[in-house]
Formats: sequence, structure tokens, C-alpha cells
Amino acid sequence: MFIGLLGKANVGKSTFFSAATETAVAIGNYPFTTIEPNVGVTYVKTKCACKHFGITHQNPSCLDGIRLVPVKIIDVAGLVPGAHEGKGLGNRFLDDARQADVLIHVVDIAGTTDIQGQPVPPGTHNPMEDIEFVENEFNQWFKQILMREWQKLLKEILQKTATLVEGITRRFSGLGIKDFEVSDMIKETGLVTKKPTDWTEDDILMFVTKLRKKTKPVLIAANKADLCKDLSIIEKIKKENHVVTCSAESELLLRKASKANLIKYLPGDSVFTISNESVNPQQKQALDLVKNVLSKIQTTGVQAAINYAVFDVLKFITVYPVEDETKLSNKDGVVLPDARLLPVGSTAKELAATIHADLAKGFLHAIDAKTKQRISGDHVLKDGDVIKIISSMSRG
Repeated sequence: MFIGLLGKANVGKSTFFSAATETAVAIGNYPFTTIEPNVGVTYVKTKCACKHFGITHQNPSCLDGIRLVPVKIIDVAGLVPGAHEGKGLGNRFLDDARQADVLIHVVDIAGTTDIQGQPVPPGTHNPMEDIEFVENEFNQWFKQILMREWQKLLKEILQKTATLVEGITRRFSGLGIKDFEVSDMIKETGLVTKKPTDWTEDDILMFVTKLRKKTKPVLIAANKADLCKDLSIIEKIKKENHVVTCSAESELLLRKASKANLIKYLPGDSVFTISNESVNPQQKQALDLVKNVLSKIQTTGVQAAINYAVFDVLKFITVYPVEDETKLSNKDGVVLPDARLLPVGSTAKELAATIHADLAKGFLHAIDAKTKQRISGDHVLKDGDVIKIISSMSRG
């Protein structure tokens, strides 16, 4: 799973990326550094299964019952109007965005930058324009993909070498779009009753817009909220979009201070405490400013945005695979060693496939460690489940 991070210049996108990938705690061997120039690893926070069992365990990914689960994040190339036509870094932007399952659009909610990302007096640019232009770029990109082969697709349908759903799915295969998603959108738009030869450009735009919203959902990170004089604009954005209020600069400062052991802070918390008496006056002043930010917007929003993208927009759950359902451990005795993020509706057999293809191939049954009951391969998992897989092809 990938989270894509996008936005125009000077909105704090790079700061958000730096804050999200600058871990304030040491959690195992996960590479919390940049994997490639524009790809890093961040994590979601969720309640660890140890809480259910009332146990403590030595796992660096669990901090007092809070589990940190790694997720890849792509810092998508800069976006300018006309990206779908190749303007700016348009082609690179679209290739990056193609990999993402969900996109976090960092917006300068304080209106301190114009549409090109140039500095302007606070409040003089309408952030709604940024949201609309990004949506338009995506919609036009999707439309372009379908339109350039529309006549060829109609010919395939006429010759009965492909159905409408098959043909459209093939055109969007590079984006990981599935045939059932295409089928659902054709029904949802009402185009199921209309012959493909009668589809207009407006019909195609309506269809791809809904398909894009379904397959590349966008969360708005309303950044620079601490500089925004009127936060009521957040309510306007909420009418049409998922949105989280943010101050990426504050989060980055807190994570760096925590890494330097100046403060105690867990990303996403609404408070922090100074833990080092050697904090100098300049550092103290910076931390006081962050306290003012937290008093205004409760949290910096960076961790909240990542969690919201994974759990609320994508609707993923956390499942804990184990090899010993009694000790809740792997074969080396590590308790609750792993946490997997799976889409809502995932089954026990699908969990097995994420561990190793052979486990799924030889799947016999699974055991729910919480209830001690045997479950079948098509059993739908719940958030927080602890599962042992029994397979005829178990590893080692």
C-alpha cells in the first residue's frame, strides 16, 4: 500500500513528508529513512492487541499499547495547472500518482501562496481553487486515458472481442483499477442503459470523475492552519472532501526535538513535555510557539492525516498473525511480532497470502487466538484479530 503526497509549490508538502518520515521513536528494523528520493516510510498508529490480553511485551513497534505499523509514502512530483498535458513535471507527477492507493493533498489553507505557488499576503488566495484544480487535473488525466482509445474500444465491442467493462478495465490496468470497480461506476452513473456509441464527452467525463474518486481517493491536509485567521473554511471543504487540519512545520519541529531527547512526544498526541533541562532559550521559544499551535488546532494533524487516509478513507483494519495462538508468538517466542494492514472484508486465507503464497496454497484452516475457535478460509477478519494459520505447506 502506498500513500501519495501531492500539492503545489510552497504549501508545506516537503515539510509534511519530512515530518511523516522523521520517526521520533526507534521501532525495530523498519527503514524509517527515504527509500528513494521521493519514497519514504511512515506509520499508522493503532491499539495493539496486547491491550486485549492485558499483557506487556518487548516489541519496539508497541509503545505502551500503541502499535506503529509501517506504510510507504510517495512524495509526488510538483503539480501545476496543465500537468495532464505534460506541463511542469506533469508526466512524472502522473506516474507517481499512479502508484498511490490514496492521496493526501497538502493545501495552504491560510492562502499565503497563489495557484503557481508564489508567496502572496495571507488570506489573499482562495484555497478552494487549489483543491478544484488538482481534482480537475486528475479528472482530465483519466478522461485522456479513455478518450485516446475510445474509437478502438467501440470497435472491439462491435466485433465482440471485448465487453465495455473489459475494454475500459484494460485501459486503466496501469492504475490497478479492477473490473468490478468499472462495472460499479457504469451502474452508478446510469450509463449502463446507454449504448457506448451514444456516450458523449460529458458522459465520459462524469464516468471517469466517479471512477477517479473511487480508485484514487483524496484527503485534504489543510496545512498552515496555525496561520489561518478564519478556520471556518474547513467546514466548507468538508462538504465535498475528506479533510484534516494540519501544521506540518510544528510536527517536524516536535519530531526533531523528540529525536534529540529534548521532549517526550508521540506523533499525533495533543501535548508534549520538555524532558531535558539543557533546552536553550531559542529552543524553548520555538516549543512555546508549537504549544500555541496545539492550543489552536489540538494536534499538528500529520499523524491524524496518515491514520485517516488508511483507516477512514481506505478502510483498512489491523490483523496480527502468530504461529503459537497460546503464547501469541512466532517460533522464536516474540510476542505479537507482526501487524498487517488489510482491507475491510479480508478473509483468513487472504491474510495467509500476505505472509507467503504457499501458506494460502495449502490453507487448511485458521485459529482465532482471542476466541480459540477454528475458522475457515473465507472467514471475514475483524480489526484487532490475532490469527494462526494452519497450512499443509507451512514454512520451516
